[in-house]
Amino acid sequence: MGITETATFRDELRRWLADHDLTPGPDRTLDGQVAQLARVRRALFDAGWMRYGWPEQVGGLGGPAVLRAVLGEEVATRSLAEPGIYSMVEVLAPTMISYARPELAAAMVPALLSGREQWCQGFSEPGSGSDLASLSTKAVADGDKWIISGQKVWTSLAQYSARCVLLTRTAPGHEGITAFFVDMDSPGITVRPLRTMHGVDEFAEVYFDDVAVPGERMLGEPGDGWRVAMDLLPHERSTCFWHRIAYLFTRLDALVADTDLRDDAALGTAYLALHTVRCRSHATQRRLAEGQRLGPETSIDKVLLATAEQRLFDTARDMLPGAVEFDDEEWRTEYLYSRAATIYGGTAEIQRNIIARRLLDLGRE
Repeated sequence: MGITETATFRDELRRWLADHDLTPGPDRTLDGQVAQLARVRRALFDAGWMRYGWPEQVGGLGGPAVLRAVLGEEVATRSLAEPGIYSMVEVLAPTMISYARPELAAAMVPALLSGREQWCQGFSEPGSGSDLASLSTKAVADGDKWIISGQKVWTSLAQYSARCVLLTRTAPGHEGITAFFVDMDSPGITVRPLRTMHGVDEFAEVYFDDVAVPGERMLGEPGDGWRVAMDLLPHERSTCFWHRIAYLFTRLDALVADTDLRDDAALGTAYLALHTVRCRSHATQRRLAEGQRLGPETSIDKVLLATAEQRLFDTARDMLPGAVEFDDEEWRTEYLYSRAATIYGGTAEIQRNIIARRLLDLGRE
């Protein structure tokens, strides 16, 4: 599909959105956001839009992945769904398509695309964080099933999720990490939401106490977990980032509209930071469309996005005196959330190490 066909897709989608009111209701709590996400996905899936860009064998309608980027951009710029939780589908569905048994992917992916289910990913642990290789949650073979014990943390939307893409330890080293697709209502799973400083229980601790998982729920083969993670994280930094960048541009527009204290230099700096990461993300989208394998170079996207997001909300704090500190709940919540942009999804320090070692060949120190 070329530029003309993509433009036609966008035009038709915009006309459909103009005729179908998916505006969020007044409930801006996390419960309300998750309910709105399900509503939006269901409507887009039923109308076919959510199925474009996904393979037919998992209920999709085919076509290039760029169509998913266009759809997410239109959702984000209209604030129809919170972009972070909307974009999780771009991380989890490709993982299922690549690593799950075909019949499992065919049964499960439509449930995610259609909004019938929410999923989460169980990667980070209290003692590992960005160092996935040090994870300790164990999976032990027991006949035709595996018994899993351990703890995950910072698991987004775990309390709403029906399934979890989970990394476990089955042997020492990178080759001893194995991924499973786990039902969150399995006996032995306990979810405890975490209240963050921006006042939203988006994350959770998840405890696994002798949780039995059928062998056919393994993603790939024993020891494929590191490869699953290395494939998943670049997807997180491709189409997901494109959606996030589109949303941040709407916040820049809102800042320009809200402020009487114009600082054109600061606004220009914020704009250039966003424009830079959008150009970078566009190149990543192009590589994805060409069928190239994404890898450590997406760490550059991560550093640029985190920098741009924090710069934007620093500018908002400076140009809207008192809004972040006292007056405006939306700006305050987003400013506080932006503080974590250099931490979640791999810290800025880890990303710069990856860039130095794996892209610039500067060695381990």
